[in-house]
Amino acid sequence: MAAVNTASISTPNKRVLVLNYSQTGQLAEITRRIVAPLEQDAGIAVHVETLRPLKPFPFPWGFFSFLDAFPESAHMAPPALQALTLTGDEDFDMIILPYQVWFLAPSQPVTAFLKHPLARKLLAGKPVVTVIACRNMWMMAQEKMKGLLQDCGARLLDNVALVDPSPTMASLWTTPFWLLSGKKDFLKFLPPAGVDAASITAASRFGLALRDALHNDAERGTAPLLAGLKAVDSNPQLLFSEKAATRSFFVWGKLLRAVGKPGQLRRYPFLILYVIFLITLISTVVPVSLLLQSLTRPLMRRRFAALKQQFDLPSGSGAERMSLYEH
Repeated sequence: MAAVNTASISTPNKRVLVLNYSQTGQLAEITRRIVAPLEQDAGIAVHVETLRPLKPFPFPWGFFSFLDAFPESAHMAPPALQALTLTGDEDFDMIILPYQVWFLAPSQPVTAFLKHPLARKLLAGKPVVTVIACRNMWMMAQEKMKGLLQDCGARLLDNVALVDPSPTMASLWTTPFWLLSGKKDFLKFLPPAGVDAASITAASRFGLALRDALHNDAERGTAPLLAGLKAVDSNPQLLFSEKAATRSFFVWGKLLRAVGKPGQLRRYPFLILYVIFLITLISTVVPVSLLLQSLTRPLMRRRFAALKQQFDLPSGSGAERMSLYEH
């Protein structure tokens, strides 16, 4: 047998931590597309840490278990995770943090990790790239994510937001039906729920750009690595609805948490009351809000432009580098 030339074997000189949790599988596929170029590079070692709650969240979700998740999601009071494979002594050059939006907050498993004692040890001083896959309302969740990362001492370097391209009023119905039925096209007369297949496939451009940035030590700086790649296209016209819904989730969540713990039957009558309130809100206040925003859009153009610039940060909505990473 021929001797192995160890000098020819490349030793990884960059280490990347990927935090993985995907209830429906959609975010896992997006993460896989982004991480693949890094895993295929001999100079980069990738560690994927899958987050597992002690009591798994089902998919499809049961009706009451779906609703019962919102008080703790809104108050960012998640359940415990199963033991991590990490010790906290590992040293990573970059953290990739994909997350779903649950009731306008980061999903409970991701929040649980960021509040875990090991999170600060692993993330302090490290550049973080957040990746969001959601319906279309994520701005308030990202603000909460920024606070969690700041508490860990991490540096938010980039953000990617991939959203359902359906009209707002359509996705308001199709997304819950997907979560409850497991079928993206449960409502045949409306567009399928979720991020479209083309956007998921094209997410590989972010991995290619991160690979190049790591080879150039760009993660050590403060400039975003995914600028010019259409990473984010925020819609500030949804901000009013997000803030109103966030307040609603928080107030009702506080009441439900006072009534009982997750899974307790005593919560159920109050959950039914909240469903009635929510359907009334969706059927009346949301359409009126969207109409008023449409009518006042010319007057709010400058304000919306400033908000869009704010929420597009740090990666931005520019497309000037797309040709470098499109297939």
